[in-house]
Amino acid sequence: MSLKISYTLLAPFYDWFIGPASRAARRRSLAALPSRDGQVLLNGVGTGLDLPLLPAGHRYAGLDLTRAMLMRSRAHAARLDYTCVQGNSLALPFRDASFDHAVLHLILAVVPEPAQALAETVRVVRQGGCILIFDKFLARGKRAPLRRLLSPLAARIATRLDVVLDDLLERVPGVDLVRDQPSLAGGWFRLIELKRL
Repeated sequence: MSLKISYTLLAPFYDWFIGPASRAARRRSLAALPSRDGQVLLNGVGTGLDLPLLPAGHRYAGLDLTRAMLMRSRAHAARLDYTCVQGNSLALPFRDASFDHAVLHLILAVVPEPAQALAETVRVVRQGGCILIFDKFLARGKRAPLRRLLSPLAARIATRLDVVLDDLLERVPGVDLVRDQPSLAGGWFRLIELKRL
């Protein structure tokens, strides 16, 4: 099953299933977003669970692969300057340095090529901008045999279980790691802040 089909089917239930468990972590991640007015990309905006937690001063573009998710995101964006864009995180439809900052919440472990999605995000963020990430990452060298065994199946339905942040950062130049904090599930989910160099 393709991710587009999976997330179209998951869209009606996504907020109920993911929202309560991730709200506090999302809030902590987004607290690092600079307050000055700017253009902010939400790469993999999904149903828009981040939108009610964002400051109103910025202009936001929410990108997602599935129309069903994007349509739901609009309901969360009533007080924001918000534009929906249907597109692929692996080939963003934006010029280089189009955004001041970017948010990637629960997307890098979903896409089939997380390093490419991160590299595309880095490409469209201006020098000095921040990239805020909330996702699940295995620690380098951690065996996690069950997660690694289940990852190929889980990836076909909804998400990968075997993404290693250190591997991504080695493959994607142009960023500096500012923060790496454990969040949920004993630190499997992490809050990451990168600075665009």
